[in-house]
Amino acid sequence: MNEEPRWLSPDEQRAWENFIRMQEALIGRLSRLVRSDSGLSAADYMVLVRLTEAKDGQMRFLELAKLAEWEKSRMSHQISRMVKRGLVAKKECPDDARGAFVVATTLGYEAIQEAAPVHVEHVRRLFIEAMTPNQLNTFARLSQRVLDHMEKQPD
Repeated sequence: MNEEPRWLSPDEQRAWENFIRMQEALIGRLSRLVRSDSGLSAADYMVLVRLTEAKDGQMRFLELAKLAEWEKSRMSHQISRMVKRGLVAKKECPDDARGAFVVATTLGYEAIQEAAPVHVEHVRRLFIEAMTPNQLNTFARLSQRVLDHMEKQPD
């Protein structure tokens, strides 16, 4: 039995489309700016942020893939590219012969230290300054609400 889809109302459609357009425009612009400023791709930047914020500058490979919401193969290709450029290294996991750690190298730390100040200025200019402090607080609460809701939903 096929049920009729629950189509979006005009207000729901507008909210969804504006969110998608904003997210795509913001991520696209930030990606281009990060690459032109630092030579890092958006994926490089994200991986280096995660690693340099992690204990000992390393994370298990699968944990990193999960945080990024990426398939294992996509993360594997990304890490391989970053290893070739010297930004990260792979390290065997002593507790699990099949597991591996990804570790930020000295070059990786230097790259993120150079890129982060410029990146944060772009985030401030394109995103933070578009809202009042109250609007920003509301946006943060609404975003967290959606994230919490998604955690309860099946894939």
